[in-house]
Amino acid sequence: MQKNKIKIDGIDKEIIRMLIENARRPILEIAKKIGISGAAIHQRLRKLEKGRLINGSSISIDPKVLGYNTMAYIGIFLDRATNNKTVVSELSKIKEVIECHYTTGDWSILTKILCKDNQDLMEILTKKIQVINGVARTETYISLEQQINRQIFI
Repeated sequence: MQKNKIKIDGIDKEIIRMLIENARRPILEIAKKIGISGAAIHQRLRKLEKGRLINGSSISIDPKVLGYNTMAYIGIFLDRATNNKTVVSELSKIKEVIECHYTTGDWSILTKILCKDNQDLMEILTKKIQVINGVARTETYISLEQQINRQIFI
């Protein structure tokens, strides 16, 4: 389903770029750099939030600092397509699953998981994912290094 499109101008784009760079940047700093009032920045941000182009702000956690050194992508083959919702419900209970996508192609589901190491990955696969009712088999790809991580260009 396509979301409603919102019209943005150059000032909106500049605000968004600055916030992508640092979501905690003060409104007055943005206003000073762009050359309009803080109230105008605040009003534009409310418009962008109401239009659902931006959704709040967030922080980025480095999982390696917490000991999560292995990132893997797991393609999940279902025994029947009708098991999708049940399997996704069970996957949502596994804290190491950080993304889950319904896909075309060989797999029905593609997940992204973070693990402490390869032994932890094997435990999650064999004791948490492959035992889910409806999972026929899995295919795992370990990420050696994330080389690009960015938002869509505005």
